[in-house]
Amino acid sequence: MPDRTPYVAANWKMHKTVAEAAEFVDALLPQIAATQSDVVICPPFTALGAVVERRYGTAVKVAAQNMHEEGSGAFTGEVSASMLVELGVEAVVLGHSERRQLFGESDEGLARKVAAALAAGLEPILCVGESEEARDAGQTDAVLEHQLEADLAEVNADDFGRLVIAYEPIWAIGTGRTATPEQAQETIAFIRDALRMRGGAGETVRILYGGSVKPGNAAELMAQPDIDGALVGGASLDPADFAAIVKAT
Repeated sequence: MPDRTPYVAANWKMHKTVAEAAEFVDALLPQIAATQSDVVICPPFTALGAVVERRYGTAVKVAAQNMHEEGSGAFTGEVSASMLVELGVEAVVLGHSERRQLFGESDEGLARKVAAALAAGLEPILCVGESEEARDAGQTDAVLEHQLEADLAEVNADDFGRLVIAYEPIWAIGTGRTATPEQAQETIAFIRDALRMRGGAGETVRILYGGSVKPGNAAELMAQPDIDGALVGGASLDPADFAAIVKAT
C-alpha cells in the first residue's frame, strides 16, 4: 500500500472574523507543531490573507472554500484561482454539499472549476456524497460514481494524484450523526476503486471523510485503511478540538 500522508482540513464555513482567525491560528500552531500530517485551514474569503500571514514558516496550508472557473470577467461577487494564488492560498474546496444544495452548484460547473484549479496550481479538495434518501434507496454507489465521472470529466487521469477527494455523506453534516467507521471505509474504498477504473491514481490519491468528525470519533475513523484524513466542520472552530483531531491521524 502506498504511503499516503494524512490530510486534515478545517472548513470554517461562514465563521470567524479576521481577528478571530488570527487568534485561532496563534492558538493552534503550538499544539500541532510535531504533526507529520498535512494540515489545511479553509477560512472565509475575508480571513484568507490573515491566515496565510499567520502560518508563514509552518507546514500549515491554506485553502479557499470556493472559486470561479473563469480567470476574470463580469462575475460580481466571485473570486478567481489566480486571485487565490496571489494571496498565497494553496488549495480550494470544491463541490461542498452546501454549495450544491444551497447555491445550485452543478457537476458541469464543478468540472470546469476542478480543471481551472489544477491549471492554476491549486490543489482541489473535491467533495462528493449522497443524501439520506439515496443511501436508504441503495443508490450510494451510483450517486458517487456519477459525481466522480462528471466532476472529473475535464481532468486527465494522470492528474488524479494532484486531487484530494472528500467523502461527505450529506446526512451526517451538521447533524451530529456520523457514518460508522465501517460505512465510511466501505464507501471510500468504493471511491478509490472508481478512480482506478477511470485509469486514475486510485492508490495514491488521498480520500478524506467529512461528516461530524469530532475528537471522540476521529481516531477510529482514521484507523480505517482507505481513510486518509478528515474534512472537519463544526469541530474545526475550536483550536483544541481541531488539534485533537490532527493528533488522531
